[in-house]
Amino acid sequence: MIDLPPVVGVYFSFLVFWFGSCIGSFLNVCIYRIPREESVVAPRSHCPNCGKMIAWYDNIPLVSYLALNARCRHCKQWITPRYFLVELLTAALFLMVWLKYGFSPVAPAYWLMISGLILGTFVDFEHMIIPDRVTIGGMIAGLVLSGLVPSLHETRSAVQALISSGIGLALGFGVLWLVAFFGKLAFKKDAMGFGDVKLLGAIGAFLGWKAVLFTILFSSFAGSVVGVAFIVGGRKEWQSRIPYGPYIALAAVVWVLWGQGWWQAYMNWLSGMGA
Repeated sequence: MIDLPPVVGVYFSFLVFWFGSCIGSFLNVCIYRIPREESVVAPRSHCPNCGKMIAWYDNIPLVSYLALNARCRHCKQWITPRYFLVELLTAALFLMVWLKYGFSPVAPAYWLMISGLILGTFVDFEHMIIPDRVTIGGMIAGLVLSGLVPSLHETRSAVQALISSGIGLALGFGVLWLVAFFGKLAFKKDAMGFGDVKLLGAIGAFLGWKAVLFTILFSSFAGSVVGVAFIVGGRKEWQSRIPYGPYIALAAVVWVLWGQGWWQAYMNWLSGMGA
């Protein structure tokens, strides 16, 4: 990352945070409309309760939610905190990627991937599906961007990056497909949604095979801990469906921000064990 004077660094950090919040505002539109098969372009943003169009000054990311006290200006109905959360989460993750990668060409690619993961996560929480725009679109985008930005796969060769992307896609898709296939044989019902299978394939296309292995391990652990906590707390039963996509998304974000360092530390530890 290029060393910037402190004032310039703060300025760019603010711009990235604000840009992320604006993307988060658009993601909120997608989260609401895509599962309902509505256009994300038209009509303009409107209150889902009263249908009134939202003025531009009531649609400023983060600011308007707080200024309106989480209520529609017209009907005074509560606005779900999901809108504020998505804007804040997107802004924070964009900023974290910027602080780690700076002007590197991988940063915009990671922003695109993270946007898709946030979209898929919140749709999965609400509707128990992950849109094909996130999964299949992610596979295509991952392959294309790997060729354009080979450093996504720690190489300067576009061909090598595309090979790594293809291997990651195949491994991510294939491993979870096998889990879903044998899980259905064992339990006589779907053990995993096919959207999860495609999502891990998309992550593999963006990040490669090492990220796929990390994502499987981390998401399985995180999902198990949260699932058991819900069951113990009485909020879920053993047979309840729990969306797995959000944990896959969480693991992929952790990999982008810290996972490669953890992987290298693990490899060094293995080397030390073998010495």
